[in-house]
Amino acid sequence: MFGIGGGELVFILFIVLMLFGSDKVPEIARTMGKAMAQLKNATNDIKSEIHKGAEANGLDHNSLTSITGNINAQINEAKTNLLGDNANLTSNLLGDTATEIDKVKEDIDTISGPVKRHL
Repeated sequence: MFGIGGGELVFILFIVLMLFGSDKVPEIARTMGKAMAQLKNATNDIKSEIHKGAEANGLDHNSLTSITGNINAQINEAKTNLLGDNANLTSNLLGDTATEIDKVKEDIDTISGPVKRHL
C-alpha cells in the first residue's frame, strides 16, 4: 500500500490522532472513504465512456490491442534505427567517462592523502 510499512502506518495514525483527537478521526475516515468511492466511480464512468466511444467508432478490444501493438512495434523499430549506430558510440563514451572519473578520483586521493593524515 503506497510503500508504507506497518510501523509507518501506526506512526501516521498516532500523529492523526494527536492532531485531530479521537472524536474527529472516525468522521475523517468516513469522509476519506466516501471520497475514494467517488473517485473509483468517476474512474469507472470514464472507462465505460471510452469503451462506448471506441465501440461506436467500430473499435473493439482486439483491434485496440492490435493498434497498440503496432504502435509499440513502430516505436521500437524507430529506437533501433536511431540508436543502432549510436549504441557502440554511447557505450564507448560511457566507458571513457568512467575511466576519466577513476583518474580524477585517484588524483584527489593522492592530493588529499597528506591532508587527511594531518587532520
